[in-house]
Amino acid sequence: MDSAERRIVAFAAGSHGLVHTYELSIPILLTVWIAEFSTTAATLGLVVTVGYGLFGVGALPGGILVDRFGSKPLILGSLAGMAGSFLLASLAPNLLTLALALGAWGVTASVYHPAGLALISRSIDRRGAALGYHGIGGNLGIALGPLATVLLLLAFDWATVMALLTLPAAVVAAYGVTVDVDATTAGSGSAATEKDDETEVDDAPRVTASSVVGDTRTLLAGGFLIVFAFVTFSGLYYRAFLTFLPDLLGEVLDGLVDVRFLDPGSPYAEEFDLARYLYVAVLMVGVFGQYLGGRIADRMRPERALIVVMAALAGLALLFVPASGTAGTFLAVSLLLGVALFTVQPLSQATVAAYSPPDARGLSFGYTYLGIFGVGSLGAALSGTVLTRAGSAELFVVLAGIAAMGSLSALAVVRYATRRD
Repeated sequence: MDSAERRIVAFAAGSHGLVHTYELSIPILLTVWIAEFSTTAATLGLVVTVGYGLFGVGALPGGILVDRFGSKPLILGSLAGMAGSFLLASLAPNLLTLALALGAWGVTASVYHPAGLALISRSIDRRGAALGYHGIGGNLGIALGPLATVLLLLAFDWATVMALLTLPAAVVAAYGVTVDVDATTAGSGSAATEKDDETEVDDAPRVTASSVVGDTRTLLAGGFLIVFAFVTFSGLYYRAFLTFLPDLLGEVLDGLVDVRFLDPGSPYAEEFDLARYLYVAVLMVGVFGQYLGGRIADRMRPERALIVVMAALAGLALLFVPASGTAGTFLAVSLLLGVALFTVQPLSQATVAAYSPPDARGLSFGYTYLGIFGVGSLGAALSGTVLTRAGSAELFVVLAGIAAMGSLSALAVVRYATRRD
């Protein structure tokens, strides 16, 4: 990649990191909200589903806007909206206000994935590597955001923590203003568009309901509906697994280890929770998964790799509870889940790009994240309901079933869908 491409990737990766910083700080804050608002996991799971659902549902109109107005302005707007929403949430006096604030976050965050991924797929020749780096940026946000949240909760109340988390968005947005997306275009292959992101905005026909319907028909004619089925199963697994993961890890660790890094009399001792740090570790090793997925996507058909990775996620889900017998096996399975879960992302993004035409790339990623984060948001309510009415063992059986369906969907993509590159 040349310097212009690296700046685009850096801007997209930084923005991606912030999207997931906010997204994955919510499960950490959820452990505080349960006590703060005197509610149950099932009720709070529904509240969180509001924000996570809009995070996905908004991706489709976001993708349409990307094809009309270009990626950069929408990414900058997304950064501003996410920061403002978290600031509003910090002032929430009750669950209703919190749900409204999380809903606002979901709407503004939803624009990012179709905008950022369309920008990369249209502008970068080495798409697999760029998506891998973009995913690494996301995983750094996924891991460091919750870590920052955990550490800030040692010193501040949750409302102050949410307000402080808005500051990095201003920094990334300021950098984004300096990035020239006109400086590069993808050179060849399926990523080539003969136009840069901004020029395409000026010359593109106006997006109308009929043009969206036409582009949708074009996508479906190539079997994109099967790709959509796959990303939906991957999104359900992602959300159902991660939403209550800090609590799930805490249940096991309480019976396995007794670690005290702080003096019991310390004012920070009450806020220290080892499970939160293991949660961060699970997210951090996802960086290796993102890198691995990006490398694989440049070397083989990504949809074939997804068959294997989703099958591995099914097996690891079934091993989670039996592995809790010892600290070593539990740690190993937890970290392997983190690697495998995030290996899926660059592979699925490369698959979407391969099965969609360049001029409808924003729309295709809009549909993709409607499935991953829209329909997938139901995983939060699903996991909360299963945990409330049954238990963690039953939840991981459900997760294994979802991953198995994802693996079968990836197999169907290989056999029945038509590549566009």
